[in-house]
Amino acid sequence: MARVRVLIADDHALVRTRVAEMLSTDSDVVAVVGDGLAAFDAAVVLKPDVVVLDISMPILCGFDVAARLVACGRAPRIIFLTVHEDVEYLDAARRVGALGYVLKRHIGTDLIPAIAAVLEGRQAFPPHPGSAQAFVPHHLEHGRSA
Repeated sequence: MARVRVLIADDHALVRTRVAEMLSTDSDVVAVVGDGLAAFDAAVVLKPDVVVLDISMPILCGFDVAARLVACGRAPRIIFLTVHEDVEYLDAARRVGALGYVLKRHIGTDLIPAIAAVLEGRQAFPPHPGSAQAFVPHHLEHGRSA
């Protein structure tokens, strides 16, 4: 089976590095970028399977990147990786076409299962983004979409 092609976009270098290291074992990290415009451009050119996208980034925010990718036609599966725990952000992520939403504080437990879920055509959203417990493994072990 082909390895998953992932683009990582986050304005914090340490987050980009950590995510790339986490994913490089089982995925091909095709690009690691630090702003929204670079994320959009790289996604259009490289056509990754999954884009792991921060919300708060310079030049274009993650919501704008996602909306532009969806408007282009064949959008990759988008997972927001964020510190934003407000339900308004979660709702906005759904509205722009994201399939997943992972809190940065749960990166070690939720990101890889979220990628697996969206690749299987399921969504990976927490019941409430501020929930104290990691969300994706719970939904995956019960075999239901969030």
